[in-house]
Amino acid sequence: MAATSTTTTPPPPTMAATITISDHTPNPDNNLYDVTFQATTAISVITTTVTNSSSVVSSWISSLFSSSSSSSSSSSSLSPPRIVGLDVEWRPNRHRNHDNPVATLQLCTLSPSGTHTCLIFQILHSPPPLPKQLIDFLADNRVTFVGAGIDADVERLLLDYDLSVAKTVDLGKLAKEKRVGGLVARPMTGLKELARVVMGVEVEKPKRVTLSRWDCGWLNYSQIQYACVDAFLSYEIGARLS
Repeated sequence: MAATSTTTTPPPPTMAATITISDHTPNPDNNLYDVTFQATTAISVITTTVTNSSSVVSSWISSLFSSSSSSSSSSSSLSPPRIVGLDVEWRPNRHRNHDNPVATLQLCTLSPSGTHTCLIFQILHSPPPLPKQLIDFLADNRVTFVGAGIDADVERLLLDYDLSVAKTVDLGKLAKEKRVGGLVARPMTGLKELARVVMGVEVEKPKRVTLSRWDCGWLNYSQIQYACVDAFLSYEIGARLS
């Protein structure tokens, strides 16, 4: 993920993204959704898992690892995804000197089959202990976790849940290093600005969702779509800049 080029990359022309959500079919456990992200003629369908179950989280992570040998069963011979988008959400803090804990952890990447897959882990509602597979995955130096302002997000995960993320790249700083859109003076801090400059996509981020009750046990469609798209954009921007 290191930037070596000093060539200034002009921003692409922008257009508004169309985003929809629907229940995944089949969906026996009622925790799978399809979030469709469309810009110009490009359409991405992100299979999204929403859960507070450690076993579901472990299964989702296991599904990301690929092997060159179908008969191989050793975890040391399996390869994780190279880049994973990471984001978190929490209930807005209404009182001074009080920080609500992270409520959801979102991860997005490509599956071994080449389709987008996203996990929305309702970590606030997950019975302890946290899944070992998640702890090991976040600590895997082979995986680069990318996000806008990711340093603050991983600090919150460490403070709230003692979860360490080993290898991270801040997308705003990376875009500055790459001089995307002629940006030199400052790093971009938000996904909305990064999506516009790097991907040429205008993405709506409604305040009513941004400031909603992320600590609810049941997330609504708007929250699921919002959380998924943030992780998806993190992955896509990271992949394009890497």
